[in-house]
Amino acid sequence: MLQVSLDLANEEFRKILREEIKNAVADVVRQNQLPPMLTRKELMDLFKIGPTKCTELLNRSDFPVFREAGVLIPTHLLFKWIEKNTRWMEENTKYFKVV
Repeated sequence: MLQVSLDLANEEFRKILREEIKNAVADVVRQNQLPPMLTRKELMDLFKIGPTKCTELLNRSDFPVFREAGVLIPTHLLFKWIEKNTRWMEENTKYFKVV
């Protein structure tokens, strides 16, 4: 029978543990990365919205949509659009202000 020693002070054990943690973190990062272009379905999943709200967003004149290859949303422009529209809300409404 193979006996494994779990001596936490053992440097070899620490090295293995560091590698496993590093691999686990890399897996989580890989799973949560967004592609450079989002599809309509990916946008709905990301925003947790339905098809009607998605259509409203995609039809806005200021919403970043690349239509030359179907309906694709450039991820980097999407986040700029969110930032711009959030600032507008902060500057022009009392939505984010504490009452």
